[in-house]
This record gives sequence, structure tokens and C-alpha cells, in this order.
Amino acid sequence: MESAAEPETAPDTERSRLPVEWARDAVIYEVNVRQYTEEGTFAAFSEHLAELRDMGVTTLWFMPVHPISQTKRSGTLGSYYSISDYREVNPEFGTKEDFKALIDQAHDLGFTVMLDWVANHTGWDCAWIKEHPDWYTKDENGNITDPVGMGWPDVADLNYDSMELREEMILCMKYWVEEYDIDGFRCDYANGVPTDFWEAARAEIETVKPVLMLAEDNTDKSLLNYAFDMNYNWELYDALLGIASDSKQANVIKSYIPEDYPDGAYRLNFLDNHDKNAYEHTIMDAIGPDALPAMFSLIYTIPGMPLIYTGDEIGLDHNIAFMERDPVDWESTDTDYRGLLAELAAIRSGNPALHSGNYGGGITYLDLGKKSVFAFSRETEDNTVLCLFNLTKRESVVDVSAMFEGTETVLLHGQGADTLDIEDRPIELNGEVTLQPWEFWIVSRG
Repeated sequence: MESAAEPETAPDTERSRLPVEWARDAVIYEVNVRQYTEEGTFAAFSEHLAELRDMGVTTLWFMPVHPISQTKRSGTLGSYYSISDYREVNPEFGTKEDFKALIDQAHDLGFTVMLDWVANHTGWDCAWIKEHPDWYTKDENGNITDPVGMGWPDVADLNYDSMELREEMILCMKYWVEEYDIDGFRCDYANGVPTDFWEAARAEIETVKPVLMLAEDNTDKSLLNYAFDMNYNWELYDALLGIASDSKQANVIKSYIPEDYPDGAYRLNFLDNHDKNAYEHTIMDAIGPDALPAMFSLIYTIPGMPLIYTGDEIGLDHNIAFMERDPVDWESTDTDYRGLLAELAAIRSGNPALHSGNYGGGITYLDLGKKSVFAFSRETEDNTVLCLFNLTKRESVVDVSAMFEGTETVLLHGQGADTLDIEDRPIELNGEVTLQPWEFWIVSRG
């Protein structure tokens, strides 16, 4: 068996560098290949790359592209996350040549590409089960088990006590970087795998090229010391749903923008993803059309990196099936947020204060005396952005004298579902103002 090279030095346990440069203003789009087009293939999806680029997306995160286990399969087509071979692609989507062509085309258009990586478990017909049963967790009777307590009977739990397993898993990850020029990984159930494995994996992968690492986790900050650049902001997602449903007020948001993360690390901010959409809420159920423009604008301007899931750009009000064919009907809604998202991406890119992690500015909260109004500034040496959000279905009267000097420039102004004012003009807010339901302002100074 080929062995992963030992790093010359052990990975630093303290973050001492910025994430990859392209991550500074990245906007991630989660691609559900199976459902994105009628064909559900790599080739069909590639025809939509220019549209996503024009929407301001910079990074494509592909849900797992590997073959799906037949044994103990859930549903007709099975879960993406029940993998039978880490070095192949799902023939449902096309060939490895098709995938390579897609990645090359994406790179040519300026995208970076991240793979969804499932290291905690495999499908039941993965060859490792017969060839290396010692790589798996076993019960008291010696039988390989699914992950205990997770409710995932279609997968077999891997045991990271095995150094051979660790070496092979790292080699599999490295394969996609070396052969397909992958730029990063979104790592499924990252806290289910030992931190020292992820640290060794990153060190080895970065002998090839620097990568961006995203942990599907919000519990173990040690993952962010070296192995990962960012993790999930699940708490913010829940808070924003509460605000949209009028059960929480906007002042809770600052509790979910961390100030104690390892230097350079940050969070992924989102309003939707494949798990939430398939099993809980559509973005329209969760947020609603009146609040959605303000909520999109919020996740593009607070610290962290924004994520858009397949269908969010049209306000898709449909729970996309997870294990069956269920192509998105792109003509099924009267809403289209592509223009808004493109403008937000341009604002984020053009204002260094809004960049991610140490590339951007911190956040200073501005108390305007109303719990339903969330106001803040972000600042770098040459750039200041001020944001004012009325995150409620009611009018709010506030005094903005302490917030605006009158020299600022309006970058974006929105109000509810229908009013969107993309402007570049001097601010006219001063003194006491009445903010309409879900009204927001993004302005720059300097």
C-alpha cells in the first residue's frame, strides 16, 4: 500500500497563517448535482457555470460525487454520504473525465472547487469492509456497526485507531487535489473523526497546494486550531429563523458572532443547506419572502463566509428529495434573488472591511435603543462599512445621529420583499428615522 508521507514537522497547534488568499471574499454555493438539472449530470450542470459566476458565486461545494453503496441503501438512489469508493465518481453523474472537464471549466471561469468529504463512515459495500475489517468499529460480538446513536443504518463506522486507515484516507483526499486540482474540502460530521487525523491530513494535502477546510461542526473549537479554517454557524441559523418567525429579536445575533475563535478562523453563515431543506424547512418556510432580502444581506455583511444552497436564488419553496430524483423546477417561483446576490457579492468583494477572517474588519455593534434593530460597523484601515437592519415585521423609529455622519455612500437599500434600491449616492439618513418592516441599509464611509 502506498503510504502518506510524514510531514517534516508536526502541524502547528496554533493558527499562524491566514486561510488561502481566494477565501478572503469567497461566496460558497452548495451544488446538488443530482437535482440541479433534469439530467442530473456533471455535463448538464456545467452549462450553468456562467450563470452562477454572474450571481457572484466564487466557490462551488459539490456534495459527495462518489459511488453510492447498494447494500443497505436508503431510498431508491441512496444517500450521497454512503460512499463505496473514495477514488471514483458516481456513474449517475457521469464519468471521471466528465468531472475533470467540469472542474477545469470551473477553474477557467474563476471558480474554486471544494469536495464534500465523508471520513467518519463508508457504505456497506465499500471494499474496505472485506479487505480491512479492522478499519471499522465493532460491537461486543465482533460485528461492524453503524455509527452509534446517529440513526444512519446505511453506513458503517470507521475506527481511527487504525493507522493504516488514516494513511489511506489521507491518500484518497490527496488524490483529488493532485489529479483534479481540488481547492478544498467540506468535511462531513468533522467532530466524529479525531482532530489529530484532520491535522495530519491537512499537513499532507498542503504538500501539494494550500486548501480551504470547512468543518461540519459547531462544537469542537480545537478543529480550528490548525486543521480547519471555518465551521458551521448553526446557532445563528436558528436565531435567524426565530427572528423571521417573530419569536426572537435581532439583538440576539451578536451572541452568535464569536469573538473567541482561534486567530484567523471564522464561521459559515447560511439560511439553508441540504439537511435543513430536505428534512426541516425550505428557505421560504424558514425565512419568508418579506424577510429574505434582509437576511441574505445580513449573512453577506457580518463576519464569516456566506453560503447559498441550490434553489435559494429563486426562493425555492420545495423540500428537495435527498435519495430520489427530484430536479429543481427553475420556473416554479415568481421570485428571483440573483440580482440581489450579485450585488451583495460585489459589495463584499469591493469592501475589504467585509472580507472573511483576518482579511476583513472586526465588528462593532451600534446600539440604537431597539432590540429589533441590528446595527453595526466593520472597518479596515481604508474602508468602513455601516449596516442598519430592521429585522421585524413592524416599523421601528430610531435615532441614527450617532451612526451616520452624512458623508457616507449608500451601497444597497432594501425594504421587504419587493423594494430593492441598488444605489451609489450620498446617504440622507439623519436624526430620527422610521424604518419600515425588514428595511435595511448598507453604506460605506471613506
